[in-house]
Amino acid sequence: MIDWDRIAELREQIGPDDFDEVVDLFLDEVAEGISKLRHSPEKQDLEAQLHFLKGSALNLGFADFSEKCHAGERQAANGHSDQIDLPAILSSFDASRHLFLEELPNRFVA
Repeated sequence: MIDWDRIAELREQIGPDDFDEVVDLFLDEVAEGISKLRHSPEKQDLEAQLHFLKGSALNLGFADFSEKCHAGERQAANGHSDQIDLPAILSSFDASRHLFLEELPNRFVA
């Protein structure tokens, strides 16, 4: 569900302080996108929304969520927005976020 190797690589590349900022920025930006999907998904924007979420998630190691966004993005691109499993995408984000926030403090102990 979470690619901890990717997270460790990112943290090493940018340093612990900047990593914390990236995590905060990611969670804020993705929360906004998730809110749109939960409350007012617009079919004409789904492909772009899912593309953004996929890329953001992939950068921060949310592997399962990124894969689900990618599948939805492909469906939207092929004109099948009505077949996108938004509940599965949202559930994956919720589970990934919970696991990430729960385990992150234990992953990088000095």
